[in-house]
Order: sequence, then structure tokens, then C-alpha cells
Amino acid sequence: MVRTAILVSGGGTNLQAIIDAHIFGEVPNCELTAVISSNPNAYALTRAEHAGIPTYIIDRASFHNRESFSDAIHKKLDHLKIELVVLAGFMYVLEPPLVKAYTNRIINIHPALIPSFCGLGFYGLRVHEAALEYGVKISGATAIFVTNGVDAGPIILQKTVRVREDDTPKSLQRRVMEEAEWKILPEAIALYCAERLRVEGRTVKILGEVYPDGD
Repeated sequence: MVRTAILVSGGGTNLQAIIDAHIFGEVPNCELTAVISSNPNAYALTRAEHAGIPTYIIDRASFHNRESFSDAIHKKLDHLKIELVVLAGFMYVLEPPLVKAYTNRIINIHPALIPSFCGLGFYGLRVHEAALEYGVKISGATAIFVTNGVDAGPIILQKTVRVREDDTPKSLQRRVMEEAEWKILPEAIALYCAERLRVEGRTVKILGEVYPDGD
């Protein structure tokens, strides 16, 4: 079983998608070892408690800088012997020492089709506002391995969502979550725990992938 920690900061809807997939056997060989929150008031902690997952709080407000905050997370992950880290609505950039220690072992989800509408400043509703302002016809979500560049890591999975003419940032955000994020994040975790992901430069190969004839 792959010892997995989920890092959260807010409501925990992506965490709930992981929990639900785990309950229904869609993420085999994965142990949900810990939920670590940067916010002591995050509802994600309640979701974790209801699911019987141990919770830990590493409050960002208690640290003077990003380095000490990231270092505290690093120490907790090491102490718990975590093998896979998943960012599920985690609002902070992890520092290079932690990212290096967990190379190709940190998965994040972004609510757009990277490399569009990503990088510094693109989070929450801002992503969907930018997509609508640009007039795209298709949006979606991307699961990546985390590197030191924001939203710059190798792409594991992507799923598209059609943009409607009457969409608002909030309606698009909701549909991207429901139709894309909540599906590919658990799937990416399952592929990792099944040892089916191989990183070659910027490309993530999915071992055993079967394509229909003609594709």
C-alpha cells in the first residue's frame, strides 16, 4: 500500500472526490495516511475526520516565511513515512528542498488545460475568468507532477470540458470540478499507486495504456 498524504487549505471538494473513489475501490493499493491542512478552520479536516483519516494542522499563519512553513511540512511527511503527496486545493507553493526530496511523488490538479491559464496568480475563479475572457470553447483540468516551476511539471492526465455561451466563472468552475478534476485526480493517484506512471523528461508514459484501433 502506498502511504499517501493529502495537503489541503479549504473546503476539500477534491479531497472528497479522492475519499469517494477510495471507498468505491477505484484507488487500489493506496493508503490515505494523512490529511495535512495549512488552515485550522478548513472544512477539509471535517471531511477527513468523517472518513477516519488522521488529520494534522500546519498553520501557515504560524510561520514567518514560506521556507520554514515548507520545512515543517517536509518534516511531517518524512515522520509519517509518506510515499506520495497529493495537493488537493492546497494554496501554497512548496519550496525546492521538499519538491526535490519528493521528485515525481507530488501530484497536483489545476483547473485548466495546461499550458493555458496557469502559473503564478492563476488559481480559483481567476483561472475561469481568464478562460472566459479569452473566449475559449474548451477548458478542463490537468493533473501534473509538481516541480519548482508553478504548474510547470510533467502532465499526467488531462480532461476537457466544453465551455457554454452562458457560462460565468462560477458555473464553469463548478462544471470543471465535477466533470474533470474529480475524475482525473483520483485516476492519477490510482495510476501512481499501480506503478503505471513513468516520467521521461517532460512526458509521463502510462504503462499498459490501450488505444482503440485507428487512434
